[in-house]
Amino acid sequence: MATITAPSTASDSVQIRKRPGGPFRWIRSRIIPILGVGVLFYMFLPIFVVVVMSFNDPAGRYNYTWNHFSTDAWTNFCGVAGMCDSLVLSLFIGVVATAGSVVLGTLVAFAIGRYRFRGRAGSNLLVFMPMATPEVVMGSSLLTLFVAMSFATGVTTILIAHIMFCLSFVVVTVKARIASLDPRLEQAAMDLYADEKTTFWRVTFPQVLPGIVGASLLAFSLSFDDFIITNFNSGSSVTFPMFVWGSAQRGTPPQINVVGSLMFFISLAIVLIGQVLQRRRAKKA
Repeated sequence: MATITAPSTASDSVQIRKRPGGPFRWIRSRIIPILGVGVLFYMFLPIFVVVVMSFNDPAGRYNYTWNHFSTDAWTNFCGVAGMCDSLVLSLFIGVVATAGSVVLGTLVAFAIGRYRFRGRAGSNLLVFMPMATPEVVMGSSLLTLFVAMSFATGVTTILIAHIMFCLSFVVVTVKARIASLDPRLEQAAMDLYADEKTTFWRVTFPQVLPGIVGASLLAFSLSFDDFIITNFNSGSSVTFPMFVWGSAQRGTPPQINVVGSLMFFISLAIVLIGQVLQRRRAKKA
């Protein structure tokens, strides 16, 4: 006959060890997100200041202290003499330098990343040299070269210089993407009777395209933002960074902050659009 046992008393029950508490328990459990938010705040704080000061109406020539809210800088965008001309010139140089460096850099990346040839290691080393060379040295060296060749400095010399130093970043970015490709996809396309041209445009190029787009954005940012190399080889041409440097000597108009805010918002929109398209493709797959 089965016997029914009485429930155990509190003294016989298993004691559950409590987790150590304390005022820092919540912080310890969330230390990584807290540090991440702190680093992001530290990185974006200057950008927030630029955006806020673009709506300032400075009392004097310098836009360093907050006076009162105004949208005059946004509505009167080209109110500062010479600013829009320098901005258009920087945009033109950035687009042309990006196109030239991306075309040449992609070809070099495919050559170094896919083929074996004599001097490959030396070529790979030479690609990194412009990235490691100080901009002051590079700018003065290019100026010496142009003067020795009796080449007048101006927009053309700026384009040559920008394509040269953007080329290294494009090669490194695209080559990293090429190194991550799965060669079996191209072999499968060949097995399905696709020729080399069809395989490249239908299989290889779509996989390398994200790296090319990233390299293009990086090259444009570097070209648009450059001051040191441009200052050596600009001649009488004035790009937007040079205009900002010159304006800082006489007074900083809020329109400069407007340009910085627009560049930030456009870059943020491009990143968000890319993330949305990537998620849509992942859902369809």
